[in-house]
Amino acid sequence: MRLSDIVLLLNTLWFVGAFVQFSIAQTNTLKILLPREERSNPIAPTLAASVAFLGGMNLPIGLLSFYLLAARPSFFQPVEAQLVLFLFFAACHLSQFAYNLPVLMRGGRVGVAYWPVLKGPMLRIFVIDAGLFAANLAVALLLASRF
Repeated sequence: MRLSDIVLLLNTLWFVGAFVQFSIAQTNTLKILLPREERSNPIAPTLAASVAFLGGMNLPIGLLSFYLLAARPSFFQPVEAQLVLFLFFAACHLSQFAYNLPVLMRGGRVGVAYWPVLKGPMLRIFVIDAGLFAANLAVALLLASRF
């Protein structure tokens, strides 16, 4: 199995897992985002429903990763196409990592605002997105070195 295949598999697992977390397990996600004392707030159901959009965006990215890995379509064979798609995946992970940076710089949860970036599930998300950004970028750079 090539490095690019491993990274596509990890992308698939991560993005489909994000779909499950945000679109199917919305109540669980709410517990991560809101402190216990705020979960009865009337806005909480709206927040829980709105995170489904995050899952909705992650599912097609995960399915694309799976399709490229499993079907190996002809359009994915040229090095240029692989380079563009791995840069795309890197950007997806970077955007999710980057939006946690300001929360981290504020110290994570401030009162009832934000979420704890340096503990629990959000730390895992933060670290894995950073790692998968680096992995996708590494594959892209290896592909670019062929030119």
